[in-house]
Amino acid sequence: MNAPLIRSLEARYYTDAAIYAQEQDGLLARTWQFAGHAAEIPNVGDYFAFEVAGQSLFAIRGRDEMVRTFYNVCQHRAHEMVSGTGNTRVVVCPYHAWTYELTGGLRAGPNIKSVPGFDKSEICLTEVRTEDFHGFLFVNLDDGAAPMDEWYPGVREEIAAFVPHIADLAPLEWVEVPERCNWKVSVENYSECYHCPINHATFAEGVVKPETYDIQPDASGGYVLRHVTECQSIEKMTYPIDLSVPHAGDYQSWFLWPMFSFQCYPGNVLNTYHWRAEGVDACRVWRGWYTPGGHESDVIRDLAVQDRETTVEEDIRLVESVQKGLKSKGYRPGPLVLDPGCGVSSEHSIRALQQWMREAVDG
Repeated sequence: MNAPLIRSLEARYYTDAAIYAQEQDGLLARTWQFAGHAAEIPNVGDYFAFEVAGQSLFAIRGRDEMVRTFYNVCQHRAHEMVSGTGNTRVVVCPYHAWTYELTGGLRAGPNIKSVPGFDKSEICLTEVRTEDFHGFLFVNLDDGAAPMDEWYPGVREEIAAFVPHIADLAPLEWVEVPERCNWKVSVENYSECYHCPINHATFAEGVVKPETYDIQPDASGGYVLRHVTECQSIEKMTYPIDLSVPHAGDYQSWFLWPMFSFQCYPGNVLNTYHWRAEGVDACRVWRGWYTPGGHESDVIRDLAVQDRETTVEEDIRLVESVQKGLKSKGYRPGPLVLDPGCGVSSEHSIRALQQWMREAVDG
């Protein structure tokens, strides 16, 4: 007797504003989200502001060299503390000049000494959990969340094996990509290569061998999807690689649920994706490209252009069409293609991804 078919998620998971609001308060506020790279704030007092799950935050490097993240709000009358990027000796609220140490504690404020019983030691900017993952800074608004190594078992060590120079890397280029679709549509598209041979000729013919492509959920129950494949033959590669280096002929990607992925292209080239939800039917994706010290590289610059003009552009059309289709009254979620042999034409990864999505929304 055949097992029952497993169907894709209902359209409401991608189109219902109430579900999106639930994700903002729940899933996206209780998972590890990428903030930025440590190389962006190398000096004491360097900071950058960013947003996660609808919350404004900022990361800043302290005098002890530690990077801390705080909610971007003064504890006095709720004015935002900083914007963009910069450097400061202390953090000063633009509204009433309440001044905070780089560790978040209140240092001073106009006329506060005249207030009976005022104890500045009791006032501090609200800190957010932060982890440094090979120089990539992640935050979690849930103080009780498990550490990243429990969420994504083995990934830290595996990436170091594929990119042994990862500690020396810094961002060379961010490619910002707005997409008119729900963030889960974009993440799902990234997380399967069933569509690659049909839609991504450059990637499928000049970077990887689609026939060797496979995506598998973490065997130990972590929230990771691992993409593995071999590179194309040297004469077909669209950029030069040195096969004498370990893993130079391999491609591997580690998608960290719910909104980040490390990719190691053939030649030990590290690049990343990270997503930000901007509405029930809008998201923004950043492609990150890295070099030692962030130094210029014609190869990486050209590869980023190639990727933007081929795979990224091709994916924009796909995900935006899917979002339109999800609003069709004629859509009935079809069965996922779950090939027992797995491989490029199987959707095992989507089954795992959609199960995480159901659990996040339905409990």
